Amino acid sequence: MLAVDLLITEHRLIERGIAVLTKQRDRLNAGGALDTELMEIVVDFTRTYADRTHHGKEEEILFRDLGKKPLSAQLRRTTDDLVLEHAHIRNRVTQLVAAKELYLKGSREALRKVIEVLNELLVYYAAHIEKEEKHFFQPAMEYFTDEEKARMSAEMTEYDSRIIHEKYTRIIEALEQRGLSDCGQPRPPHR
Repeated sequence: MLAVDLLITEHRLIERGIAVLTKQRDRLNAGGALDTELMEIVVDFTRTYADRTHHGKEEEILFRDLGKKPLSAQLRRTTDDLVLEHAHIRNRVTQLVAAKELYLKGSREALRKVIEVLNELLVYYAAHIEKEEKHFFQPAMEYFTDEEKARMSAEMTEYDSRIIHEKYTRIIEALEQRGLSDCGQPRPPHR
């Protein structure tokens, strides 16, 4: 599977996440309460999968390798725009988390901010995915040999395998910092 095929497959899952966000936004617009547990899951999905995994492969592998090529001015601009869009999405997700926290503290204004950020993310992600799939991936791949494409695909697969370890290492480290690493229970013997 080519590197861009991997990225396009990830887009399909991100779009399913966007559908979940759309339903949450629609419930809020209809006067419903914010589902904070759902928001936690969506933020984790967005940060770990959409950003760290998907955008990470784009930025740390595809864009890195493209940076070594004599790109057309248009493709260089598109690459730069995509990097800025990734940063913008990160920023908006941080704002979503902050608004959710204010909501939990009783702020009525926070719900308006949650809806505003959700609306923007929904539109932004759709446009971002369309830009990559219709205007970026194909022209970008034309700069690579078959060997380079195969190496990039292998590197992306290896990159994915590290993400799960990074995530759960951070979780355990956070629990350890909270003093939850030793609950005083004896360990069962290994078999």
